Amino acid sequence: MEDFEQARTRMVIAQVQPNDVSDPRLLAALLEIPRERFVPASRRAIAYIDEDVLLKPADGRNPARYLMEPMPFAKLVQLADILPADLVLDIGCGTGYSSAVLSRLADSVVALECDEELAAAANETLPELEIGNVAVVTGPLNQGYPEEGPYDAIVLNGAVSQVPEALFEQLKEGGRLVAILVEEGRSQAWLFTRHGGRATGRPASNASAKPLPGFAREEGFVF
Repeated sequence: MEDFEQARTRMVIAQVQPNDVSDPRLLAALLEIPRERFVPASRRAIAYIDEDVLLKPADGRNPARYLMEPMPFAKLVQLADILPADLVLDIGCGTGYSSAVLSRLADSVVALECDEELAAAANETLPELEIGNVAVVTGPLNQGYPEEGPYDAIVLNGAVSQVPEALFEQLKEGGRLVAILVEEGRSQAWLFTRHGGRATGRPASNASAKPLPGFAREEGFVF
């Protein structure tokens, strides 16, 4: 039987820390949250591999959904610089793993998911782990969740071709949004900050992830 505690430790030591993830609060969260609880039972043995883990296959109408690989996820969260008093919007939370990690860094987390089945799984697992500062909500990912905003930080859990203006508008002044942007075949983690009512961004590092639904590039879109 897999020793999941040892697997978490190996994940942090072998995958995360060697890739310039050094935030002690984030590392502690990654060591604490049982990643295996957020994947289908048949895939728990591979919950800690350095690959994206399939959560739900494509069904003809909807694309497949994945739990993001540990290293790019950790780098993205570190880039967001989550503070203990922050309100965070976690977009594409899937079964809730990302929200569980963020719950250890922020004051509260709004976990947005477009798939009702995945959201239901998150709503089941998070309370079982006694994580009480995450609210799971459903809706289109590209619209965010303005009802609970504005947010100190927004995390997009997957690759996107664009970040809609509607998401930037849900940031507080000084708020941060992190995402993996794919443009002309190049995939990079970006950090956006909002100042003076306007968001500006910069690439931070190369990163890759499976795509989030609903973020296809619109014709004529310009950064």
